[in-house]
Amino acid sequence: MNRRTPIGVELVKRGVVKEIDIETALEYQKQHPDKKIGDILNILNLCPQKELIEAMGEILGENVIILNSDDVKIKEEDYLPLDVCKACKAILFEVIGRRAKVCFADTSNNKSIEEVRSILLKHGFIMEKFLTFQTNIETVIKSLESKEDATISSSGDVTKLVDTIIRSAMEKRASDIHVEPLENSVRVRYRVDGELITVANIEKSKQAQLIGRIKAISNMHQEKQDAQDGAISTYEDYNIRVASQRTIDGEKFCLRLLKKNEGIRSIFDLGFPSDEGMLKKCFDKRNSITIIAAPTGQGKTTTLYSILDYLNRPEINITTVEDPVEIRVPGINQIEIDEKSTFASSLRSILRNDPDIILLGEIRDGESAEIAIQAGQTGHYVLSTIHTINAIEVITRLRKMGISDYDISSTLATSVSQRLVRRVCPHCAVKRAFSKQEKDLINKFGEKYNVKFDFTNKHTYDTKGCKECNHTGYLERIAVYEVLELTDEIKDLVVTGSSSLKIRELALEQGYKPLVIDAFQKVLDGITTVEEVNNRLALY
Repeated sequence: MNRRTPIGVELVKRGVVKEIDIETALEYQKQHPDKKIGDILNILNLCPQKELIEAMGEILGENVIILNSDDVKIKEEDYLPLDVCKACKAILFEVIGRRAKVCFADTSNNKSIEEVRSILLKHGFIMEKFLTFQTNIETVIKSLESKEDATISSSGDVTKLVDTIIRSAMEKRASDIHVEPLENSVRVRYRVDGELITVANIEKSKQAQLIGRIKAISNMHQEKQDAQDGAISTYEDYNIRVASQRTIDGEKFCLRLLKKNEGIRSIFDLGFPSDEGMLKKCFDKRNSITIIAAPTGQGKTTTLYSILDYLNRPEINITTVEDPVEIRVPGINQIEIDEKSTFASSLRSILRNDPDIILLGEIRDGESAEIAIQAGQTGHYVLSTIHTINAIEVITRLRKMGISDYDISSTLATSVSQRLVRRVCPHCAVKRAFSKQEKDLINKFGEKYNVKFDFTNKHTYDTKGCKECNHTGYLERIAVYEVLELTDEIKDLVVTGSSSLKIRELALEQGYKPLVIDAFQKVLDGITTVEEVNNRLALY
């Protein structure tokens, strides 16, 4: 067949449908442009299903099936995540030996087909492709969703429903729960290891009760629909922060799960380079400030606590100002910001209480930055965080907050930037040799930053996916770091107002290594993968 010939014309030629049927289908398509002619003919019942799908299979040269829920003979989530099924309009309906039978609504969509094929190959299966109607795919997906939602949505009253959502998130190690009203349902998603996964779609009729219950246990105003904050403290092992946001389909909620009494991990366990000398040089300071820089959700606070744990000794007075206090540490004075106080006002109070080390949860504005600088200049060691893309841009950020070049150069001792990358799942990862492309990419960055990577006896992994890692191939995260020590030469550049570009050039000459170097070292150590590093650092 000439591939450019419309399928409708071919169906008419074969006598499967009439020209008037195609005209009717085309009119329908004007109102439903996402539907293909074959699917429309089926929706409008203009031709027997079996005759239509078989004719389409002959025309397109594809195996075909009329898919029903009963035809799905495997547990879909053991092989393909439901989000992939929805995005690719595909259903895996049978596995025989190492062959996996998958039907698609569109067998011309090479991107979707290759995505599914790749996932199945990681599981060790060869894909056998079939064509079916899109409506069949959608029906089966709804059936699978209803089964997936059963644990949550079938939870009797709304009190049990909300409790099940929260407890299920805890079991899956979620850091956040998103409850999102959509046009026809309420979507529930969990953020696990930095990735959002859809876990349920709850019927729209339950939305008002669901919102009311979340507000009630979060101590939020029931009548207020504008953005507000709350907290849930009824779960023994967790503090839960709640934030709401008004959307066109109703109020959205984000629940941040903070585990209580979680032990502080060593800075080395978090991923900091295993060099005691470097650690002491970076963080065991006086009369200065150390700043941890990263976007939101990249583990800055966890790193701060690990540094505090390293520095904490009976003869040292440590005080923190946080919003909120996320981890309680015996022997440390911890202050929580409330409506009557700010970081700046709390810092002023702390300075009158003889601290040695001050942890400021975040430098948010010029006022808090100025007081932190003053504290560092008057004999204290200050630890804090700031939102920037790398360690060098900390200087630029402080400048924009109104801090003078002299104050920055005289007080800022170290800036550290970090990102979180996912670890390969130890339960399902498949060891393999590095490809030429992977080696070339790693060596390219090594040459750029004057680092020689050693591939001797090194290997990487294919991320297969299993129940333990929610079929992602990754389990938990580790930080990758870059450290900028403000040497006398760099301080000279800062005090004279030099650009961040010039500061970066000098830092590189003095041994500063960007995030990507530590990230690739962790790839060589078998902790993460080139693919994951690229996803987090956007290498290409």
